[in-house]
Amino acid sequence: MSPRPTESDAAERIRLQRLGLTLEWATIAWNLGEAVVTIALGLAAGSLALIGFGADSLIEVFASAVVVWHVRNLDHLDLHGRSRRAMRLIAVAFLVLGGVLLAGAGQRLLSASRPDESPWGIAYLAVAATVMFGLALAKRHIAERLGNEPLRAEAGITLLDGFLASGILLALVLTATLGWWWADPLAAAVVGLVAISEGGEHWRTETPG
Repeated sequence: MSPRPTESDAAERIRLQRLGLTLEWATIAWNLGEAVVTIALGLAAGSLALIGFGADSLIEVFASAVVVWHVRNLDHLDLHGRSRRAMRLIAVAFLVLGGVLLAGAGQRLLSASRPDESPWGIAYLAVAATVMFGLALAKRHIAERLGNEPLRAEAGITLLDGFLASGILLALVLTATLGWWWADPLAAAVVGLVAISEGGEHWRTETPG
């Protein structure tokens, strides 16, 4: 028989829940701004990867909103059912992102459309990658402490966002310095494949609550 939680345990859990919510709201605020900035930069430079990064930001807003809904109701009687629904919604977010990126990358590679240089995009992505990695690590730590699978899965999306920013940053640098135009859609395609794999895994996940 597991020991009954003490008042200090309950207080610590509430503190962690509040911290997790704060991180999710911060993620939502950052990604809303990020979507506007990167889609605008992508349209200006003709960069599919930057536009895809903006779409990824909007999908992460959705995933974060799902986690906010879940974490704010951890005392719900049907917690297992809520956790399962949250995981399915996050899985759909991964799958949609992957499909959008792969379709766009395929079209861009076939048309051999060359993006313009985007120094502002390079600078912004360097900052975005740092922010995303920091948020992902903090959310994963709290998810482990709470044993919260939806929060852990959403932290995975944030981590993927950081890798996406890093990959697109490299692609933009290669495009600007070596003229490797194909690096832009290739970066988007790689992240799209990873997103679909993650989505499938989360769809199959059975959550304990």
